[in-house]
Formats: sequence, structure tokens, C-alpha cells
Amino acid sequence: MSLQPIPDHIQENLKVLFIGFNPSIRSAETGHHFANPNNRFWNILFEAGLTPKKFPPEEDAKLLEFGYGLTNIVARPTKEAAEITKEEYQEGALELQRKIIKYKPKVLCFVGKGVYEEYSKNRRVQWGIQQNPIMPGVVEFVAPSSSGLVRMKQQDIVEIYKQLTQIIHHIN
Repeated sequence: MSLQPIPDHIQENLKVLFIGFNPSIRSAETGHHFANPNNRFWNILFEAGLTPKKFPPEEDAKLLEFGYGLTNIVARPTKEAAEITKEEYQEGALELQRKIIKYKPKVLCFVGKGVYEEYSKNRRVQWGIQQNPIMPGVVEFVAPSSSGLVRMKQQDIVEIYKQLTQIIHHIN
């Protein structure tokens, strides 16, 4: 069985475009973002005050109603991000830039330092707003990965995402 990429949930003038590495096997099987039961994305959004409830992955398209979109730097589903090739990252970064130009999101939230490192080619990345954005006029925000493999405590991750909540309030 060949696993297919999952569709982006994206539209013009989003408040935030969340950018992951690539779909997990579970996401590819279900057709929904952050669908692995061990992924904490949906809990984090709720606990950080970004959504009014904890959405299930099956309702990922509803994020558009809040001005949030979902995409990945690489479309090909894999078991782990280590399977992604340098060429896929290079092509994905260019495609991501095209999406940013076309859809004009206000904030890019990279779900994982590694995602931003592959996008920016910068290896000195801190959590939060990046001081030298690749795309002028767009806030580039780096947040921890929501993967269950990440060793950070969920509450520490939520605190970083709360900064994103503040940025959104500031933009509006």
C-alpha cells in the first residue's frame, strides 16, 4: 500500500500557518494532520489558549475557522523524520516559500526546531520569534515539536505556545 500525502488546510491571510516536518504513517492512513495518538499537538493548542476545545485530528480542517492553517515542509509520509532526504527538504522549503507568498499568513509557526533549521538553513535557532526572518513581513515562530518522542514536559511546551497566543492577540 502506497501512502499518500495529506491535504494542506490553507487559505489566504491566515493568522498562523502551522508547519510540521511531514505526515506520520497514522496521518497518511487517516488523511488528517497530527493523527498519531502519541502526538500532543491538539492538547497543546487547547492548553495554550489557541483553540476553545481540544479538537480531534478528524476535525483538523476546522482550524481554518480560527484563522489557522496546516502544512508540512515535506509532503511524503514517513515513519520518522530521519527518513526525509536533503533533496526533499530543499524542494519542500521552496514549495513552502511559494505557499507563503501566495497565501500571505501573518505568522509561521514551525512545529519543531528541525523544521525551521531545514527551512532557514540556520542551525542556531531559539524558541519563539526569529529575529532574522527568511520571508520579510512574516513573523517566524519556532515551537517545540508536539511529537510524543520529544522529551520536554508538555507544560513547558505549552508555555512556549502561549507566546504564540500573545503574538496573535498583538497582531489583531
